[in-house]
Amino acid sequence: MKSDIEIAQGATMRPIVELAKEQYGIPAEELDPYGHFKAKLSLKYIESLKDKPDGKLILVTAMSPTPAGEGKTTTTIGLADALNYIGKKTISTTREPSLGPVFGSKGGAAGGGMAQVVPMEDINLHFTGDFHAISAANNLLAAMIDNHIQQGNELNFDARLITFRRVVDMNDRALRKITIGLGGTANGIVREDGYDIVVASEVMAVLCLATSIQDLKERLGRIIVGQTNAPVKERKYLYAKDLKAEGAMTALLKEAIKPNVVQSLENNLCIIHGGPFANIAHGCNTVMATKAALKMGDYCVTEAGFGADLGAEKFIDIKCNLTGLKPNAVCLVASIKALKHHGGSNADGYKVENCENVKKGLVNIDRHINNIREHYKLPVVVSLNHFYHDTDAEIKVVMDHMQANSVPAVVAKHWAMGGKGAEDLARAVITAAESCAPGPLSTVYPSDLDLFSKVEAIATKIYGASEVTCDEVIKRRLDKWSKEYPGTPVCIAKTQNSFSQDASKRGAPTGHVLHIRDAKFCNGAGFAVAICGDIMTMPGLPKVPAAESIDVDADGKIVGLF
Repeated sequence: MKSDIEIAQGATMRPIVELAKEQYGIPAEELDPYGHFKAKLSLKYIESLKDKPDGKLILVTAMSPTPAGEGKTTTTIGLADALNYIGKKTISTTREPSLGPVFGSKGGAAGGGMAQVVPMEDINLHFTGDFHAISAANNLLAAMIDNHIQQGNELNFDARLITFRRVVDMNDRALRKITIGLGGTANGIVREDGYDIVVASEVMAVLCLATSIQDLKERLGRIIVGQTNAPVKERKYLYAKDLKAEGAMTALLKEAIKPNVVQSLENNLCIIHGGPFANIAHGCNTVMATKAALKMGDYCVTEAGFGADLGAEKFIDIKCNLTGLKPNAVCLVASIKALKHHGGSNADGYKVENCENVKKGLVNIDRHINNIREHYKLPVVVSLNHFYHDTDAEIKVVMDHMQANSVPAVVAKHWAMGGKGAEDLARAVITAAESCAPGPLSTVYPSDLDLFSKVEAIATKIYGASEVTCDEVIKRRLDKWSKEYPGTPVCIAKTQNSFSQDASKRGAPTGHVLHIRDAKFCNGAGFAVAICGDIMTMPGLPKVPAAESIDVDADGKIVGLF
């Protein structure tokens, strides 16, 4: 059995400029090539699409995953290939991979098997440099804060109340909390600081929600970086625009804001752009990429990170709510191994037939299905992502259960067969999308609720929690932001492995407590973040990181990358 990288390296790719012109009529001058097989789509071309009608938007999400994930990106690419295979002009829009998981444990974000985007090594490593630009823009602002204080502190920063942190695109737990300014007065003031991973940064969120260069600059200027040194009731927020940082930050991001165009193994156009994690950020690719793809084809297939309790909730309650987007159907990815996991199996039992644990694990996917139908009023199709070790008896358990509950479900074999292996899934998704009731977007909470009540709505309706708790200082902070910035959505950061904040609670737990241990306000992005449980905005590497297996051979070919 070939590895993902061996399959990708054996692909026959077409020059991206030629492919884009032939498939979608995109003029060569509207693409900025990065080599032969990847390019940036010009903002001018995206603007030229504004009067064209939208295609249908398909959201790919999943049940609560195992640590290895359940194949959302693979399904997104396979479904898009399948739709193209049956004659529906379709573009997939996904997120860019972070180097943290690539060198850690989860892997990349280019799909797998015969449902991949290529060039896979480029996409999973430096790609077109977007993440480097985001980290540079972020760290420029951080440097300007400390320089301003060192150069006289005209804005009267309180060094204890600086909230803007530095970033790096790597899992590095040693950087979570650091002390800067050591070594004497020439090196700045001594204060506590820390690093987040790039995908958790507000600059990443801003890029993903911006709709133009001007909107990007305005959002960057609105980023809250700290507060003034004054009595509590007299403190004022300090913004990036107070430091005159937004122009230079935008200059660093002027190429990164352009969506990246690549191709699938079946030579269908794909857009990969932006990359926030869904467990610590809002987990969606850029608004610009999604809206462009909707104008360019009959269907846009996009994915939202991790399970539907995180990615789909944030896709709808944040991205769609802020931009006017609305999915026409939801493709919910499941796997036999994930169902076994939530039924009580551990990794050593994923490949061993266990129909009883599959049955027990169905409670997890049932809750996701009910959430999407009840709270978002959207049609759902379950895609059972087929693995070679799945048995007929296990598959029958799932399909019989879905049929009994009137849930469309398809065994999808795109990993092994590409688009042809997901043809039935494509047809089921088309039927679901055409059945979607017209009308406004349904969300979990009305926009006029206060922030704490919005967290309560998500926790009780989506997670099955009994209550939400937090310290009084966090409650006061949320109440203050609710009054200062009414109508703001909330982004909950929690483990992706459970509906609860406890990663060990599998299935569909109820009656648990969601505790908000910290909160921050992302004014540039336009949402508040409630940090729950032990989730970290800077992950660490595992005991045996994937980096140990990655190498370059004597011919310059990368090996060991999945």
